[in-house]
Amino acid sequence: MFRTMQKRGQTPFSYPAAVGTDPSVALVSERVFAQLLEALLAGRYEAGEKLPTQRALAADLGVTMSSVREALKRLEQMGLVDVRRGSAMRVRDWREHGGLDLLTHLLFRGGTLDAGILLAILEARALMLREIAGLAAERRRAPQVKRLHQLAMRFAAAEHPHDAARIDFAFFTEVAQAAHNLVFELILNAIREIYFAHLDAVPVTARPHELAPIYARVARAIDHRDGNRARAAAFELASLQAEQVSG
Repeated sequence: MFRTMQKRGQTPFSYPAAVGTDPSVALVSERVFAQLLEALLAGRYEAGEKLPTQRALAADLGVTMSSVREALKRLEQMGLVDVRRGSAMRVRDWREHGGLDLLTHLLFRGGTLDAGILLAILEARALMLREIAGLAAERRRAPQVKRLHQLAMRFAAAEHPHDAARIDFAFFTEVAQAAHNLVFELILNAIREIYFAHLDAVPVTARPHELAPIYARVARAIDHRDGNRARAAAFELASLQAEQVSG
């Protein structure tokens, strides 16, 4: 094994190389990606530092170079490494170059939920939904108002938290569309995976019957073009959801 893979006596990779198996390239590439990503997020490589060559990585992990290459492509697309033909691969600062697609990986690093990251996500969500609701009150159209009232009633009738969560996401997607701000819509899309893949770990609608009246208030405020009330109700709702998760 080559020494460049270790830093302060610690290997950057947490998974053993597969021995005696013949998994598909996609599965191996996914494993390599997860190992490299964990090493980068854990700070085992500093920004600007050179990564070992693809050949060295493949040898150390016991995989093919094609699997390493595919994993590095994903990391490059995420802005985490700079891969240039004919020169060394260098690590980029994920705090400066990373995007929202990092949130899922940060939230469940090592297979356990990071409470600090979760609280940061919920805080940002509450602030964002507050402003989206205010814009929606100013810019909404009649069909959107009708759908918001319908979704609020559907939420009130939801019997299972998972059903309520799907309606909640649809409700705020409609609010974002009523705000006519494409960036907010895309941000909501970006957190969709976190929202639906981890409903039990992040139960924002664990007690739907307690939350239902606030959805109706958000819908009414947007209907009446009352931006202040819309912001207040949306922030109250998102804050209560955060309390359900963290409490």
